[in-house]
Amino acid sequence: MKKVKVLIGFLCLFSGYVAAAAPSSDKDVAQAVDHLTDAMLHKNIAQLQALTAENLTYGHSSGKIQGKKDFIADIETGKSAFKTLEMQNQTISVTGDVALVRHHFSGQAIKGSEVVPTEIENFQVWQKQDGKWLLVGRQAFKF
Repeated sequence: MKKVKVLIGFLCLFSGYVAAAAPSSDKDVAQAVDHLTDAMLHKNIAQLQALTAENLTYGHSSGKIQGKKDFIADIETGKSAFKTLEMQNQTISVTGDVALVRHHFSGQAIKGSEVVPTEIENFQVWQKQDGKWLLVGRQAFKF
């Protein structure tokens, strides 16, 4: 009987650990998304480098597809620049080392001297690599 109680206690403890693991992952992914958004807004190239995987595929709502180098170069040169940038109505689903993120991308893009409202939907794929969440895929689309 004592062994059964110990086993039940262990299972309860383990179940609590598993249940607690998911929200922590969600928070970590949400924080990575926030850091990426901030890096895009403030042209933080080091942060963009740190948050994106080498094999990144970055899709724009226009259909244009970029790799990591071109995505970051557009931010660095101002070709992609933002006055404001906010991710709204975000949902995150984590399974193992992969996170799927959906949100509404709301911002004011800077095109030359013109400020252009940008309202699109976004789907991101993040993967945990060497203990860090990295963006491996992104596809924006018009709604």
